[in-house]
Order: sequence, then structure tokens, then C-alpha cells
Amino acid sequence: VQLQASGGGLVQTGGSLRLSCKAPRAITSVFNSHDMGWYRQVPGKQRELVAEISAGGRTTYADSVKGRFTISRDNSRKTVALQMNNLKPDDKAVYYCNAKEGPSASWGQGTLVTVSS
Repeated sequence: VQLQASGGGLVQTGGSLRLSCKAPRAITSVFNSHDMGWYRQVPGKQRELVAEISAGGRTTYADSVKGRFTISRDNSRKTVALQMNNLKPDDKAVYYCNAKEGPSASWGQGTLVTVSS
């Protein structure tokens, strides 16, 4: 599944951003069968899971973003979004979307989120 991420940028502490990840070339049924997630990475650290939404719609969040971030998917548009509210300087990272089905995984290009204090 080829993924295209967008929506990163610069925001002040307390602000909001919405990331979007599209799979324009995927067959809809194929997209629907994948668990979709957002990960983030800062220099010198491992990529970490931020939020995930399963093919069935079950959501999982990292403790650090619970109550602030919301992941959603629109299967008809083959899109997964990450609404990020009340952003903090620690949220600064490159964010990657991910599509997973069994042992198979695909990554989008990263999108940089910068939060100024």
C-alpha cells in the first residue's frame, strides 16, 4: 500500500494540527483490511507508536497523547487522519503513517511537526 502523508508544520504550544495519510492507489477493500497507524521519530531515538486504528475501528494511543490526539479513518476515501490538539514541545518529531496487515507493513514519507514553546 503506497501512502502519502501531509499536514505537518509549525505550531505554538497549545495549538492544533491535523495530519492526513492517503492511499490513493490502493483498492478500497485492500485499504479496509489494513490496520493504520501514526508513528513519530526524533533524532537519536527509535520510532514510536503514537496512535493506531484497526481495520475494525478499534483505537490505541500512546499514553503521552491520550486525551489530546484522535485517530480516525475514512475507508471510502482511503484516508487516515490524526487530529492533534494541545500540542506540546515534546510532540515535535517527524510523523509517519503506517499500514499493516499481518507481517506486511508499508510506510509513508514523514511529515515534520514542530512545536514552539
